[in-house]
Amino acid sequence: MPEFRQNKATKEWVILAPERGKRPSDFIKGLTPRATVPPYKDDCPFCPGNEHLTYEPIYAHPAGKDWQVRVVPNKFAALQADLTVTRHRVGSFLTADGFGIAEVVIEHPRHNQTLATMEITEVAEVLRAYRERQIEISKNDKINLVTIFRNHGARAGTSLEHPHSQIIATPIVPPHVRYPMEQAVLHYDEFGRCVYCEMVAEEIRQGDRIIVESRNFVAFCPFAARSPFECRIYPKKHKATYILIEDDEILELASVLRETLARLYIGLNNPDHNYIIRSAPIGDHDTRHLHWYMVIIPKISTPAGFEIGSGIYINTASPEEAAEFLTQVKI
Repeated sequence: MPEFRQNKATKEWVILAPERGKRPSDFIKGLTPRATVPPYKDDCPFCPGNEHLTYEPIYAHPAGKDWQVRVVPNKFAALQADLTVTRHRVGSFLTADGFGIAEVVIEHPRHNQTLATMEITEVAEVLRAYRERQIEISKNDKINLVTIFRNHGARAGTSLEHPHSQIIATPIVPPHVRYPMEQAVLHYDEFGRCVYCEMVAEEIRQGDRIIVESRNFVAFCPFAARSPFECRIYPKKHKATYILIEDDEILELASVLRETLARLYIGLNNPDHNYIIRSAPIGDHDTRHLHWYMVIIPKISTPAGFEIGSGIYINTASPEEAAEFLTQVKI
């Protein structure tokens, strides 16, 4: 029987209709197997030896030719760091210069690696690079929002197969980000508690959708998942921004993230996916109503007219069954 489910934090509704879809194990049947990827490609700008094909690194660990992680300015950025943030009127319309910061995080020297197959310590170095770059970018008084994301596979929007993620910082906090923040403020004003902390506690209490749990982090398929196998990773402690993650927590998060991605990688035959780190805008680092988290969205379904028109997503895979399937994957 189909049912509506509400996201406790955003108040958005989804329709859960698993009878329209398949069993979780059936999702891999329609996926095209990936071609074998070599560990090195001569023409890849991110492979070792081709560093001259990118801009000079802003961050590298370790420094020098034996790097493990490099962060470089995006050569094909949609925004430019040398512009202003001045708003202009065009009649009754509003415009602004395309100011912003765009960086690429090259996650590993090997062309055929991905976070799901890396060592935990290697994943931790990627997560540490995220933190260090977010801290540094946040010092720019023109920037209000830092978005860290990863596109894996063509359906997720990537054009290069070498393992990489991106950081884009903007002067604008868009309504898509602002609306959930406003809902979180309303919840805090009414109940005096962070809605995300409540969600995490309730997911742990129910236990039906948990994928991985550690001392400080928990990964689960959320109660109101918008798409099949959507996963989220939350810190259990209240922290509004990813900047506040500590060194020992980075290694722990790396373990939880790698295991979650490995279960998707093996269980769904390395699906195209996006992940995003949702973190408080700059200046809101100490707020009591916001809570950073990671969302992972496998691209195994496509929003159609109803979803686009109504904003109500139809999920054809029960998050309970998806979580159960993922926990049974042998990694």
